[in-house]
Amino acid sequence: MSIIAIITARGGSKRIPKKNIKEFMGKSMIVYAIEAAQKSQIFDEIMVSTDDEEIAEISKKYGAEVPFLRSEKTASDLATTFDALDEVINEYKKICKNFDTLCCIYPCVPFLKAETLKKAYEKMLGYDGVVPVCKYPVPIEWAMKIENDILIPNDRKAQNMRSQDIEPKYFDAGMFYFCKVDKMYQYHSLVSDNTAAYIIDEKECQDIDTLDDWKRAEIKYRIINGL
Repeated sequence: MSIIAIITARGGSKRIPKKNIKEFMGKSMIVYAIEAAQKSQIFDEIMVSTDDEEIAEISKKYGAEVPFLRSEKTASDLATTFDALDEVINEYKKICKNFDTLCCIYPCVPFLKAETLKKAYEKMLGYDGVVPVCKYPVPIEWAMKIENDILIPNDRKAQNMRSQDIEPKYFDAGMFYFCKVDKMYQYHSLVSDNTAAYIIDEKECQDIDTLDDWKRAEIKYRIINGL
């Protein structure tokens, strides 16, 4: 089975300028994704899909392949992850490189471990794909909303249920996706009806969309690594 890691790193981040290559705890953010993929030793090819020359240069410096820059279509604000992956698969086909499986890795994953990628890939056997998920810290059944300053339970019956009596719920960690290429095209999605969950520790899960997120991630990184 041939497998490619595709790190999707479009330029032009607005909330955090140059987020994908901004220095995070001593090195460019995207380097964490590249190194995790390299250390996992499961990929036949590790490439970065980007429209940005600076991102491309840094990625190549750290050993990732950047055989082409994204087209104007897949670099637009309207482009989806599927669009970017489709472009990569088809560009590789032009040079007679075909892959059975892909792993889409997002570039801002400083807590992603090579071992996590390896174990998630091992879980692929018998499934179309694998998605990392993290458990909600409290039951989502306890959710409430506010209307005219009044607190309203989303489900009044659930408010009286004990947490141990409620089935755990999980959310997409938004870090990476393993997927068989043919299934991606069949479903036009990275998630099919036969996609397995890989539960990750909360320590590895961290959205970095705003500067506050970035600062929290730095604090978290220092704590985890004893810095």
